[in-house]
Amino acid sequence: MELIIQEIAEVIRVEFAEEIQRLLTEVRDISEFIMATQTMLDGIGVKLVAEAMETLDKAVRESADRKRTWVVKSKGDIKNLATIFGEVSYKRTYYQNKKTGEYSYLSDELVGIAAHDKLDTSLQARLIEEAIDMPYRRSGKKAAEAVELTSQTVMNGIRKLGSVDNNAVKIKDNKKIVKTLYIEADEDHVALQDGKCAEPKLVYVHEGIKEVGKERWELVNPRYFSGIYTNSDELWLEVADYIDEAYDAKLIEKIYLSGDGASWIKNGLGWLKGSIYVLDRYHLSKYVTQATAHMSDITPFMWKYINNGERKKLKKLFTQIISSTETDTKKKSVREARSYILGNWDGIRNQYEPDYVGCSAEGHVSHILSARLSSRPLGWCKIGVDQMARLRAFEANGGVVYDLLLAKKRNKLSKARQLKLDQEILKKRTQVATNETFGNIAILNKGKKTATAQFLRSIRTA
Repeated sequence: MELIIQEIAEVIRVEFAEEIQRLLTEVRDISEFIMATQTMLDGIGVKLVAEAMETLDKAVRESADRKRTWVVKSKGDIKNLATIFGEVSYKRTYYQNKKTGEYSYLSDELVGIAAHDKLDTSLQARLIEEAIDMPYRRSGKKAAEAVELTSQTVMNGIRKLGSVDNNAVKIKDNKKIVKTLYIEADEDHVALQDGKCAEPKLVYVHEGIKEVGKERWELVNPRYFSGIYTNSDELWLEVADYIDEAYDAKLIEKIYLSGDGASWIKNGLGWLKGSIYVLDRYHLSKYVTQATAHMSDITPFMWKYINNGERKKLKKLFTQIISSTETDTKKKSVREARSYILGNWDGIRNQYEPDYVGCSAEGHVSHILSARLSSRPLGWCKIGVDQMARLRAFEANGGVVYDLLLAKKRNKLSKARQLKLDQEILKKRTQVATNETFGNIAILNKGKKTATAQFLRSIRTA
């Protein structure tokens, strides 16, 4: 411990002095100094982690509790662990349980490092967070400059995390009271490696919209749900559970469910008490255009009948359009539009309810899903699409990946920490060595408030 502290102090003294001299004497951008400082601190971080692990290993080896139940099988076994600082190499001791015959690196177990772990949890979390927004290879480079991380490493980290529950982000507030809720739903279409197509769904619940700038609006308290579902009941059950937990359901008078008319979206009506289906304006406009594109002068009349709720006049208009359309292909297209619009007539009329605030599902699918999954050609598999869709929703809900990873390790950690370490040994190997050694470093005891001194004093104080 003493040697490593002295080494770190010397590194900081020498390298900091060199870099600040260059900054003062050379034509140099401040970013060069910052990057050099970052490299230096990363190197120090590597040394500190290695020293911490080896100090812990020695404390375990000297523990009376350990000696009663575990026998040393080998010493000095090397463990390489990729961290946010860089690659850390440290020595640890291998043990065998006297009663069960079980083998273990006890010091690793105590701090949640499994036998096959190659990445520290904090680095794994950073990799996944970056991968949510960019391709795997780029995320690996951005997450840790000092460590070479392949796209396969990033993907393995996501696979290890598993499927993220859409309700993983816990509700912190008490049940809210609202009279009206809004739910919007749509899906993305993602090309797979095998030539097929995956259709991750997106559903989000909110309390309306608010103006945040000139002609800029945002949703009030949105909550997102996404993933690939073969059975939409599973998705709507998650949504219903969230509403029940987040709101006083007895006081909700109305729930507007907006979508494109797909059967899986309308299926939500059976799960949501007091829900009213609304056909979103985007898809309505799409089919109006489909019906009248070859007769643009007819378009205003179609919109007039739709806006006024004149269904009979609209049906006659469709009949006139079809009779005046020459090709069979175009007639088929018009009939398809007629079937869609008339088949969703109630949903169209519900657009005109005074408290309905519209639907932005198409834009949200683009932002939450398409921006990562389908906006450019990528080699996705079905599992990868499902995981990424869920991660994108998780991030949009304010989720923290590190919390997810740590939660998966908590049970293992609690079981591993049953080994008692001698407090006197710990004090001897940490407090005494640290305080005495730092106390003997001259730079810490000078009155000058240099950056180096302040940094080291903060370590000593801690």
